[in-house]
Amino acid sequence: MKKTLDKELNNCVTAEAWKKVGARDHHGIVIHLSSIYSENSCGIGEFLDLIPLISWCKDVGLDVIQLLPINDTAFDPSPYNACSSCAINPIYISLSDLDLWEKDPELKEKFKEFERYKDLHRVAYTEIQHDKHYFLKRYYSLYKETITEQASYQKFVATTTWLKPYGLFKSLKEKFHQASHLSWPTEIQSPTEKELDDLFLTYEENINFYIFEQYLCFMQLSRVREHAFSLGVFIKGDIPLLISPDSVDVWYHPDNFILDFRAGAPPDKYNPEGQNWGFPLFNWHVVKKQDYYFWKQRMEYAHHFYDVFRIDHVLGFFRIWSVLKDCDPKLGRFTPSNETVWEEHGRSHLNKIISLTTMLPIAEDLGVVPSCVGPVLTDLGICGTKVMRWERNYGTDESVIPINEYPRLSMTTISTHDSPTLAQWWRDFPEEVIPYCKYKDWEYEKEISQQQRLSILRDSHNTSSLFHINLLQEYLSLVPELSWEDIDQDRINIPGKILDTNWTYRFKTCIKKIINNVELKEFFSFILKK
Repeated sequence: MKKTLDKELNNCVTAEAWKKVGARDHHGIVIHLSSIYSENSCGIGEFLDLIPLISWCKDVGLDVIQLLPINDTAFDPSPYNACSSCAINPIYISLSDLDLWEKDPELKEKFKEFERYKDLHRVAYTEIQHDKHYFLKRYYSLYKETITEQASYQKFVATTTWLKPYGLFKSLKEKFHQASHLSWPTEIQSPTEKELDDLFLTYEENINFYIFEQYLCFMQLSRVREHAFSLGVFIKGDIPLLISPDSVDVWYHPDNFILDFRAGAPPDKYNPEGQNWGFPLFNWHVVKKQDYYFWKQRMEYAHHFYDVFRIDHVLGFFRIWSVLKDCDPKLGRFTPSNETVWEEHGRSHLNKIISLTTMLPIAEDLGVVPSCVGPVLTDLGICGTKVMRWERNYGTDESVIPINEYPRLSMTTISTHDSPTLAQWWRDFPEEVIPYCKYKDWEYEKEISQQQRLSILRDSHNTSSLFHINLLQEYLSLVPELSWEDIDQDRINIPGKILDTNWTYRFKTCIKKIINNVELKEFFSFILKK
């Protein structure tokens, strides 16, 4: 089987990516960057907080760190509601590592103020975003000449094509107090080329500030990638399929989108009302006509930071649930509506997009999956996702599929950022857990035991999949001093609901305590042991 797979992967569109990463077993963790923190960070995870975590991964036998999206989402904590398809969120800049800031009394005082966010149970995202913006504005005003004269800065500006439109969009958002671009004056909503030139000139200084922020993001994240590369640890990014309607992409390139409709999901057992995600659909006709320039730009920039990437909602490349703007998602329909074109639709888009990069794609192919998706992913050399609790023989008796029967070309996980954690699932879905307990020859109890959790985590790293990646909090739950007593604190997001707890998850302890915990290291030795 291995020889057959190797031969197939050597002759598919992802061949170069597989050569870089290797068609062998890979083990890793998933984190939302905002959830980690160190003694130097400002109440939220920062780029350079990843450095010790990467070293720890190498030490315990992991070789992949998956980051949930880190695109700029302005004041929205959801990383899937990006205001730019390329720009990185400056909230993750490690302020303590910036040169010269301690020479300024005002910046020193401002940095101390971040202490108030360090002991909170949830991330104070909006407040931290506001305070970091103030800090970076002050820092820019003091040291812009010193930094912008550097050769690395000038190269970054010269080779990054999306910076000026992004900087202008952010400047206009600031000018109009973060209001949607749809409420801006008409001449700014849809400016002519001449009007754009005038706007670039008018807001030049502010645009340069936002470019400066992106340069800092680029430099720090590049350091993270270099450190990971030196240790043989792969960084897996997450490239969302869709983009916010209030984004520079929609404002600057509206022809790429169908703005009267929104993407979502049809009703299912977990969301009986369906979901309206609020994101516009792609106008694939225009995207293809422009030779996928939108995707080319995204992939080229992401390639600076990632070796592997998650294809968010890969089903959307085949067909997508489309809902008339502001309408009930139950009234939506799939686009294209003709099922016979779904395979060709997905194959052509994915083939083109993947050919633009040597990053290795891993598909999020969850939900009601059309039968054409699996064969296309296999042909293109793309791993699908296997969430263990949902791997059942649904066409017959719904029995659990043994872990040694998963496709080799897949990634195993026990939960996702959008699902209940293992402990929550165990407590809240006994009708699903009881058959799983039967498969494991266990008696069902309302609360998952330590040994059951450990056994499932070990199973997840011993399936026949090539990749085995779980949320870090699933492992931390093995060690009481590293995990929240209330298991509901560990959930990252509940889709389709607007909650203060969504995307504000924070680990109970700092990185230093996590990576120095001997008991956790011993658990990893057992979990990863062949």
